[in-house]
Amino acid sequence: MLKHLRPALVLIVAMTVLTGLAYPLAMTGIARAVFPDQSSGSLLVRDGQVVGSALIGQEFKADRYFQGRPSATTAADPADPAKSVAAPYNAAASGGSNLGPTSAALVERVTADAARLRAENPAAPVPVDLVTTTASGLDPHISPDAAYFQVPRVALARALPAEAVRALVERHVEGRLFGIIGEPRVNVLALNLALDREAAR
Repeated sequence: MLKHLRPALVLIVAMTVLTGLAYPLAMTGIARAVFPDQSSGSLLVRDGQVVGSALIGQEFKADRYFQGRPSATTAADPADPAKSVAAPYNAAASGGSNLGPTSAALVERVTADAARLRAENPAAPVPVDLVTTTASGLDPHISPDAAYFQVPRVALARALPAEAVRALVERHVEGRLFGIIGEPRVNVLALNLALDREAAR
């Protein structure tokens, strides 16, 4: 019987070592050598401290910062773990709101957000990505239009010339991948870090 089991056991051990250890370690090593930044989580650093990732959005509420898309992620309510509360950009609970176009709660939130944004910059149309969430709730990017829309508010809050803030946005617009894939976008965290550096000069 052992004669019949030995090949099976040897194969299980060999495949476990090969596919469970050797292959993942080799791929991790190659990824770290070829894509060191991406394989480490695309972390953004300021003054030697990690302040976030270029892949995960963060909530910015202050007028002096550019703000990202609304996030529908939630977390357990500390007062009642059976319930959930809003927790924007909660990377542990990626997901959308699943509210459809007939949802009164969604219409109410979008209407309120649009009204607030129109009051902030009545001279420009409100970009749709500033009032809609993404499926993940973690999107770190906004459209260039959404960034340009916020320039007057950010410039006023920081007492900077609007042209300088607009030029900063222009420098942070990322184009389509290979010139054809995706849409132009602006990473909100990277832009805000550059804004802090600009304001500190």
